[in-house]
Amino acid sequence: MIRTGTGHAPCHHGEILQGVFLDADGRRCAGLVTLPMPGPGSRAEFVRRPGTEPGALTAVPADRTKAVRAAALAVAQCAQRTGQPPCGGELRITSDIPVGLGMGSSTSDVIATVRAVADSYGLRPAPESVARLAVRAELACDPLMLDGRPVLFAQREGRVLEALGPALPPLVVVGCALGAGAPVDTLSLPVREPGDGDVRAFERLRTLLRRAVATADAALLGEVATTSARRGQQALQHPEFDALTGISRRVGAVGVQIAHSGAVAGVLFDAAAPGLRHRVRSCLRALDAHGIPATRTFTTFDTTTSEELPHGPAHRRGDRPAGPGTARRPAPLPAL
Repeated sequence: MIRTGTGHAPCHHGEILQGVFLDADGRRCAGLVTLPMPGPGSRAEFVRRPGTEPGALTAVPADRTKAVRAAALAVAQCAQRTGQPPCGGELRITSDIPVGLGMGSSTSDVIATVRAVADSYGLRPAPESVARLAVRAELACDPLMLDGRPVLFAQREGRVLEALGPALPPLVVVGCALGAGAPVDTLSLPVREPGDGDVRAFERLRTLLRRAVATADAALLGEVATTSARRGQQALQHPEFDALTGISRRVGAVGVQIAHSGAVAGVLFDAAAPGLRHRVRSCLRALDAHGIPATRTFTTFDTTTSEELPHGPAHRRGDRPAGPGTARRPAPLPAL
């Protein structure tokens, strides 16, 4: 009986920090630290077809070209490890991650696919191996294979530049979508070669974020995220950015974070702040007053708090997860 392999991967809520950093050898590397988000993810099923050509891969939906490339790479690697001839197969992906908002939807598809192919061979690949395959499949990837651990990750090389610690400080995040949630075409954004001053600035933020994680300092993390988001506006130029940072100050949040390759954003609160429910409600009202749609309120730690906190009106209707036949299009964040 042919084994059906399965795999899953989460998403993220954009970046806390993104820039150019120095690796252990002093070489410049593009790097990022993502904000984990519980809930949405991609799921993949893969069925091998022994005796078929290695390139005979079909996918549902058919437009998941990066996932198909990842499947072919994973089949070749797994076949070599198990001493079997490579073959084709059938890939099926379901996902409830919105596309184009900067939440890692394509990386999640790729990682779920690699894990499903490996599972079909009875293998469980290490995160480092998954990262290498993901970069080969889509040229750059998010650190979703690390399952939420805070790391500075070289997205174009698929390697960890620094493990920042076991967990982020406890935060409550009020998610929202800028630019009416329209996808961001990252290829059309202006590209500016970072200078030595830019690298020094990013390294200072890296040092501050390391300290914030080590001391569970939510306020310091918020400072880093806001500074990184402000630098990102040089390219993204979201017209709502000043309004968002103003709301953050007025409601007593520690800062904001914005996806550097999308429209998703978050107002960050210290989970231990007094009057947290009131602050979150005030934030939701202010976002609504400025025409910024609230999406989802969640936390960076395991708790039922996120289910008790108020949520924005944007997702009180019944959103349907994307199924295998669903086209890749912008979608609202799933409701809690």
